[in-house]
Amino acid sequence: MQISEFKSFIEGSLLPNIQLKTVSPVEPIIVENHTEEWKLLGKGNYAAVFTHPAMPDWVVKIYGRNPEGLQKEIFVYEKLGSHKAYSRLGGYGRSYLILKRIEGITLFHAMVKGIPIPVSVIHDIDSALQYARDRGLNPFDVHGKNVVMNKNRGYIVDISDFYKSGYCSKWDDLKKAYYWIYRPLILKWHPPFPFRAVDSIRTLYRLYRKLRKRIKKAD
Repeated sequence: MQISEFKSFIEGSLLPNIQLKTVSPVEPIIVENHTEEWKLLGKGNYAAVFTHPAMPDWVVKIYGRNPEGLQKEIFVYEKLGSHKAYSRLGGYGRSYLILKRIEGITLFHAMVKGIPIPVSVIHDIDSALQYARDRGLNPFDVHGKNVVMNKNRGYIVDISDFYKSGYCSKWDDLKKAYYWIYRPLILKWHPPFPFRAVDSIRTLYRLYRKLRKRIKKAD
């Protein structure tokens, strides 16, 4: 199936049979999938990603809110060009993108399942972020749920915020936790961690960031 045919297939069999709902701007959207063959691969705060067995090398990212962000993400992919640590834009429609599929497990779920995260993954992401900067982009919102590892290599699966200005500390904060806590204390044995425990860390970190912003404003 060619990309042009795939677009028609998406618009005929996927889009009419799903609903994306939102309850909070900081929580993942709610997905209702009434199709049989389309599989929900993942979801974020404003989009959901689907795959179909007829095109296993590609995924479809559908925006459930912030539709103007779709055009900005297209701009980022076009400016990013080709790099092994990023996906590639194959096509797009009014509310969706067709992206090259990246296999692997997120760092978040690696923690939950007790899968060791080697330092090579961290180095790969650092290199990929510098590449984006060299292309005139600003890596933003890079964290454990949009960084994937596969065969000890690191990949970034969400670059939708790379057009933003300013400094985002999420990746630097994650690296500090990796080198100060994870590598010396967890990496060698790495037991599985309950999902709720890892998700609670994510929630506490979000609160920490809000508190840090308030302190900076007060200063």
